[in-house]
Order: sequence, then structure tokens, then C-alpha cells
Amino acid sequence: MADLPPGWTDALRHFLDTFPRTLDEVETLLTNNQIWIGRNRDVGVIGPEDAVNYGLTGPNLRASGVPYDVRKDRPYYDYDTYDFDVPVGEHGDCYDRYLVRMEEMRQSVRILRQALERLPDGPINVDDPRVILPRKTDCMTDMESMIHHFKVVMEGIPAPPGESWFSVESSKGELGMYVVSDGGSKPVRWRVRGPSFINLSALPKMVEGQLLSDVIATNASLDIVLGEIDR
Repeated sequence: MADLPPGWTDALRHFLDTFPRTLDEVETLLTNNQIWIGRNRDVGVIGPEDAVNYGLTGPNLRASGVPYDVRKDRPYYDYDTYDFDVPVGEHGDCYDRYLVRMEEMRQSVRILRQALERLPDGPINVDDPRVILPRKTDCMTDMESMIHHFKVVMEGIPAPPGESWFSVESSKGELGMYVVSDGGSKPVRWRVRGPSFINLSALPKMVEGQLLSDVIATNASLDIVLGEIDR
């Protein structure tokens, strides 16, 4: 059974104490900077109705004034027991998307502080060898542990027959998984609802009538992950 590394919680507390000051420095540099404001305000605008129709989620949707957050609207992992706010913009432009993300980082620190206070002592893995890999040191010194490692990795964990959809609030937006099982260890159908791919589809709408240089700023404000789109 694995425990948290020594000093892990102290390191996290130090990070939570210092990170907000870093955000303050970024805001001092950018938030009221007229060059930054001029480059982002009224650029890449998308209203709430269009944002919903295009399937935007995450900060890109909330910057347009739609307060949808999976953690609040369909709570999971006890998020309904945590105290945090959902930042919402007003204009749906690049500047609002920046402001929403800055505030979301502050809210993330707020959530982490609460989670840290609830963190119990003891092992962080379940004591079930059918689903947990043996320790690496055991795999290198004990044949049975090495065999068990290969069995778990190669054969997988059998899932009951049926289908399941589950989504979480990722940093880019709503990340969903649809899985169909026939009772084996590998899904017979698996589809991923990636936020970047769907958020990017709204780019042509957002740059209508804009300058060519605004395409770069708008695309950057969507915060896409190319690997997710390329798949």
C-alpha cells in the first residue's frame, strides 16, 4: 500500500500560499494594461446563444455569460460539498476569456485548500491486488509481483456489461467518455467528447468581420490542445 510522500502536504500548502501572489503579479502586468486590453477587448466575440449552439463549454462558454459548470450542474467527486464560485463573463470576447481563466485559477486554489483540510492520513491506494499494480521495487525483485503486473496491464479489469456516459469539468471544458462493455476487460465501443475539438469549431463564427491578426488572438483565447484535435 502506497502512502503520500513525506512533506507532500507541506509542499502543497506552500504552493497554495505563493501561487495567488503570482496571479496578482500577472494581473498587475496585464489586466489594466492598455495594450493588452486593446488587443483582446471586442475581439473574437461570441454571444451566449451562439456559444450554446456551437457546443462551447468551460471558460469559453462562461465568458459569454452562460454559468454552466459540470461541477455545479452535475456534481461528481463531492464537488457539491465544496465552496467555490463559477466566474462568468459579460461580453464573450478574448478579454473576458482571459478574466474568467484568471479567476478560475483563484477558485482552484480555494478548492484545493478545502480538499487539503479533508485529506485523511494513511494509504492512498485500495488494498485490492486485482485492480492495483504492485510496487515497482516488488516487480524488480519478486517474480510473482512481476507476473501480476503483466496480468493487470495486459488483461485489464473486467467491467460489467452495459453502457456508461460520464463527463468532468476539465480546464478546457466538458470532457466526456461514452463506454460500452460486453463484460470483458476492453470496451466494445468508446467515444470521447473532447472540449478542444468542439470549441475550435466556433472559430469561424468568432472571427467573422475581424482582422487577420485577430484570428491568432481568438484562436489562442480558446486554449485548444492540438493533440486532442488531431486524433
